[in-house]
Amino acid sequence: MLSVSLSSYLTLAAILFAISIAGIFLNRKNVIVLLMCVELMLLAANINFIAFSHYLNDSAGQVFVFFILTVAAAEAAIGLAILVVLFRNRRSINVDQLNEMKG
Repeated sequence: MLSVSLSSYLTLAAILFAISIAGIFLNRKNVIVLLMCVELMLLAANINFIAFSHYLNDSAGQVFVFFILTVAAAEAAIGLAILVVLFRNRRSINVDQLNEMKG
């Protein structure tokens, strides 16, 4: 039987986290990509929780994952709703144009 070690899960989570950090720093124009990078960060944290939960034979990490997934789903729904309203008003989702507020 093939068994995946804890270091493999931690390496995968570190790679996902690094990709999300690079995506945030390299792409500061598109709000949707920024939200996707935040979701990747949460996914990397979830992988760590699940890996340590399995390694330590404790289910507390899996409970934390359910809470994180709930927060991530709410963040995605609210973030996309804000983006739809923003696009209707400004006809753009460019981050550079978001700092111009109307009085």
